[in-house]
Parts: sequence; C-alpha cells; structure tokens
Amino acid sequence: MNHVVTVSSLGEWLRECIEEYPELDGELFLKRAEELENKSNEKGSLYRLLTMEALNFLSVEEPNWTFLAARIYLKQLYEEVSSNRGEAVISPYSNLNGLIQQLVQLKIYDSSIADSYSLEEIEMAQQFIDPSRDELFTYIGLKTLTDRYLAKGFGHELYELPQERWMIISLFLMKNEDHSFRMERVKEAYWALSNLYMTVATPTLANAGKRHGQLSSCFIDTIDDSLRGIFDSNTDAATVSKGGGGLGIYLGKIRSRGSDIKGYKGNSSGVIPWMKQLNNTAVSVDQLGQRQGAIAVYLDIWHRDILEYLDAKLNNGDERMRTHDLFTGICIPDLFMEQVEKREDWYLFDPHEVRQLMGFSLEDYYDETKGKGRFRERYAECVNDARLTKKCVPAIEIMKRIMKSQLETGTPFMFYRDTVNRLNANRHKGMIYASNLCTEIMQNMSATTVISEEAVDGEIIIKKSPGDFVVCNLSSLSLSKVVGDNVLKRVIDIQIRMLDNVIDLNRIDVPQAVLTNKKYRAIGVGTFGWHHLLAKQGIKWESEEAVSYAEQLYETINYHVISASCNLAEEKGEYQAFSGSDWQSGDYFVKRKYESEVWQHLKKRVTHHGIRNGYLLAIAPNSSTSIIANSTPSVDPVFKKFYSEEKKNYKIPVTAPDLNAETTWYYKSAFQIDQKWSILQNAARQRHVDQSISFNLYVNHDIKAKELLELHMLAFKKGLKTTYYTRSTAIELEGCESCES
Repeated sequence: MNHVVTVSSLGEWLRECIEEYPELDGELFLKRAEELENKSNEKGSLYRLLTMEALNFLSVEEPNWTFLAARIYLKQLYEEVSSNRGEAVISPYSNLNGLIQQLVQLKIYDSSIADSYSLEEIEMAQQFIDPSRDELFTYIGLKTLTDRYLAKGFGHELYELPQERWMIISLFLMKNEDHSFRMERVKEAYWALSNLYMTVATPTLANAGKRHGQLSSCFIDTIDDSLRGIFDSNTDAATVSKGGGGLGIYLGKIRSRGSDIKGYKGNSSGVIPWMKQLNNTAVSVDQLGQRQGAIAVYLDIWHRDILEYLDAKLNNGDERMRTHDLFTGICIPDLFMEQVEKREDWYLFDPHEVRQLMGFSLEDYYDETKGKGRFRERYAECVNDARLTKKCVPAIEIMKRIMKSQLETGTPFMFYRDTVNRLNANRHKGMIYASNLCTEIMQNMSATTVISEEAVDGEIIIKKSPGDFVVCNLSSLSLSKVVGDNVLKRVIDIQIRMLDNVIDLNRIDVPQAVLTNKKYRAIGVGTFGWHHLLAKQGIKWESEEAVSYAEQLYETINYHVISASCNLAEEKGEYQAFSGSDWQSGDYFVKRKYESEVWQHLKKRVTHHGIRNGYLLAIAPNSSTSIIANSTPSVDPVFKKFYSEEKKNYKIPVTAPDLNAETTWYYKSAFQIDQKWSILQNAARQRHVDQSISFNLYVNHDIKAKELLELHMLAFKKGLKTTYYTRSTAIELEGCESCES
C-alpha cells in the first residue's frame, strides 16, 4: 500500500485500509469520511476530523478502529514532515542522510552520527528501514511517540518520523562499536526497536542523537549531614533534573529536629526544611520544558523526624511542614515489621547523636540473615544506652500513620532494607540505603563530601571525595511480543549491548555520577506487558498458574541477561568493582538456588570470565512506553478494558491490547483483583530480579486498616524488596515518566 496519497484518492485509500480489518463497520465510516471531506478544504484539518471520527467508532467489540485512526494520523505526519523538510511528497523514509545533515545544521542533532558513519553506511541504514512497521502503532501509541519523542524544531515543527527515531537511536548507540560488525548491530538494534520488541528509557528515546539531554532515567544521591553537603546535593539535583532525570534522595544521615549543631543543643530544624528546598527545586527546575522535576526522598523508620515526615504530603495541617511535590519513601528493617506484628514498641533516634555518642551510624547496618544480624544488635545498643535521647512509639501506631498517608496520597513507598542488602551482589563495595523515584533501582550509595576548598593562583580549587551517585540505565522488553514471536534471547542480546553503550555515550553533568556509572556499569533490564501476556496465554491473574509462570519466565529472562552480559565481558572486559563481588565468588547463584546444570555452567563462565554489568535487572513502571508499544504497563493489571487516556490537551479512547472474544475474560480490572495474588506473583519474579520492581498495590478507598496491613505483611514476608504506590480508588496519581523504558 502506498504510504502517501493525495486528497483526491482519499476515499480509495481509506477503503484499502478498512479492508484489512473486515470486522469493522467500514461502509458507515466511509460515508462519514465523504461528508467530512466535503466540509473541509484544508488537509490537516480533514485528517484530524477523520482520526477523531475513527476513534468515535472504537469500542470493546471493535478495538481495531485505533489502527485505522493511526493510519490516518500517519498520513498527516508524512505530509507535515515532508513540508517541514522541504521535500517532495513521494515516499517517506527516502532521505535519511538529508535528515541527518539538515538537523545537524539546525542544531537539533549533534554531529556524532554524521561524523562517525560514512555516506555509504547511512544509505545502508536507510535500506534497513521498514516503513510498514509504522502500521504496528495504535493511535494513542503514535500520538504519544510524536508529541514527546520525535525530533522537532525550536518552533515545535516536526522533522522526524517514527522509523527514523528508531534508526537514529540505533546508529547513535552503536557508533563506537567495532566497524567490522557495526552495521549488523545497527540493523539488529533497529529490528528490536521498530518491531516494538523492546523500548529504551524515556531520556534515551528523546535525546539519543540530539545536542542536549542525558540518556539515563533516574539517579540516586545520599545527602551528607553538613550544610555544604545538603546544598551541594540540591545543586546536583537541579543539574540532573534539568537534563531530564528523576531522583531518589536518601535523607537518613541528616540530623533530626532539636539536635545539636556544633554542640549547641536544640538548634537543628531537622529534615523537613531541607525537603522544602528540594520541593522548590523539583517545581522550579523543569525537565527540558517538558515537565516539572521529579524527586523522591527516603527516610529511616527509626529517624526521630519520621512522624512529621509521614505527614509531609497530607492535604491538611501546617503548610510550612508540607512538601506536596515530593514523593516519599520509608526505609524499613525487618525488626520494625516484626514489632508491628507483635504490637510492641519502636524507638526513634537522632542519627547525629547516635554517631556522636555511640561511635557508629545505625543506618550503616542491616541484618545479614533473617531474624539475626548487626542492625538489630546496634539498634538494641541504642535502645539500652541511657545517654541517648529517644522517643518510644508503638510500632503499630507508626504503621497506621504510614497507611493513612498511603490512602490519602499514594505514598510513602516501602523499602525493605535488610532484604535488599542481603541480596546485593556488590555488598563488598558498600551499602544500599534507599531506592529511586520508582522503587526499582537497588545499587550501592554513599555521600559525596568536600575535602578542601582553597584559592590557588587566582583560581578556586575544590577537592571532593566522590560518593556512589547511582545512575539508572533502563530498557524494557515487551513480554507479549518477545514471547509470542519466540525472540526473547535475540532481543536480550542486542538490548544488553545497547544499554552497556549508553554508559559510555552518556552526558551527565554530575562528576560523581559519571564515576559511579563506570565503576559498576549498572543497567536495568525491565519488562512490560505482563497482563497482556497472561491474557494472550489464557492464564487467569488470580491463579497458581500465573505465579508459576512468573517464576519460570523471569528465571529464563535472568539467565539470558546474565549470559549476554558475560559475553560482553569476554569481549570488552568486566566492570571495575567485579573483584570480591557475589558475581566473582558465585554467591549470587547460591543465594538464588540456581542449581541446575545450565545454571552451574553459566556460574562457571561468570566466575571465570567476569560480567560486564554489576547490576542487571530492574522493572520500571513503563506506563508511557508501554502505550507506544501497544501493551500493558510493567507488571501491573489494566485499570479497565476500555478507558480514556487524558492529558492536558487531549482525551483519547483506548482498549486493552489484543482485546477479543478470547482475551476479554482475562482482563480483570486492577481494583477487582485480590492483591494477594499480585504479591505472590511479584515474590516469584523478585527471586530472579537482582534489583527491584515498581510494584503497585491497588485497593478500594474503603479498605479496612487490618486488610491493608495484611497486604504489607505478606509483601514483607514473601521477600519483596519494595512496594511502589498504594493506588486507591479515592485518589488519582500521575505515573512516573522518568523511569519509563
């Protein structure tokens, strides 16, 4: 089928499109199209009217109208882009080199692709482009991709088409590969992206090949307990936010309200005022003009400011103590959950006082085994030391405050620190204090501190001791596509290479983040489309079969990911911190009880040859990118089979993917699903995910406190590392776009 047609042949073209979907009521639509054509003299306006008309026919019974709407929208895009590029409307995708040269000249692209590839290679890349893959998009997917990610001029005029975005990403990420194989790897990367088998992180999708912006999604910082440390971290937060990244920030080292400063008692104002500073940064430093900054903060459940912290997002109370634009998370040791269950007391401490009087930092410890370890030993020392000022609160009362905030605001997120650190493959190099904005990243963290600052020969020289400033390099698999087409291993092989290249190609303006990125070469392979896959496989969400399938599938994914990273290590070398890690010792495999012959063989390969990436899997929320790829978000169930996606400037009807007479019975709404089954599924997959999972709980607004507590206790006991939002029918929550992948 021709991809560009004239208005005079519009009816004929529409009829050809409709014939591909015989179940649609095409004759009625064609009649409406003819009426609209007679009323409109302007092509762009006519296309918009036709698109909306097609969407008006969209229903649970006839979901494929979304593809017809996408075809009409594509035709509009082809003509719009041809006009903006000054090219004849003959066929799209006919001048990739011209696009690159033009956008370099317009200072939209950087020159790296033009400088790295020969004209012959660019022309070869153009031959790889398959325009028919534009027909894989639903309307909402194409609209999302166009509005947010395709390259535009400074006047917002569109220059790029979808397949060109996939190709530019592929060329950019492969530009430093060995020239002998480079074009084959470009072709493979394009194949994976254009078939919607995988998506790259939102910043990579938006910024690859362009002059501005970083490629990584999220970052995690640890704030030092000093005025300089606090303000330097705020500056770093603003810098990261400016480039399009989201942030997780650990506040647990900051002294509590009423603590001493330089020995003067009662002078500290605690963590809330510093949260106010971060709140202002999130609001005022937007992300490339696209959205406000996004910051999550984390605090320990034993910190003396925890009660005020839990109220920080509530809609009532003292506004001077509120930070409505921050997301909150709680760092929870096993011992607290045990005290909640036993209805016993919990003690709150000032971390600064603990350091001063006890000679250690309580946050630096975790329980090495379930029910026994150094955290509970140190905690007991603090409880029993009469020198420490402490506050005693029934543990269940703190838990009630947590649940109250969750039902009103969706937060705090839950971070089970002992479980996280016990399974940290790089615990030889540090501690994981907290997580990121979307609770799926678990990597070593530490504060950056200033060693000296002095004037030398007319210059100011600042020396810092860099901490581990975590970088999240993300990409996700479309489960229904890769499983359905039996291409899981093939996609993972190219995906790991693409992610590893992001680390070297990235532009990060925070130096300690650059160092951490190279030290661990951490990546986060994620997945989306779990509910989509279950529906296509005919598996009920609330079933042992779904739990068993999660266990089997994610073990397979993990095997291929580790194998691909090991292959890269043989080719390019292991990550810097490999020596002494659980990867080198083989403990990674022992802890997860990988005992089969194939796993033992892989263990031998990894311990002998190394692994390229110190952290490997992390399942992000994927709400927007799963829309682009026509699937369901992350590991979440769908809200409804039929709904409207609403943003500031549009409302678009959407159906669940691959909705038909067979799959409809398996698309049960999130708020009607027994959340215990979701927790059991997540526990099954968590065993195979070395980092964590953006896992939401869906509850009705009138849920009893006892029932919500049971869900949290089950999540803890089943070994979940984190839970993300508690999504209630009473509140609306925006999805996290920073960790989209």
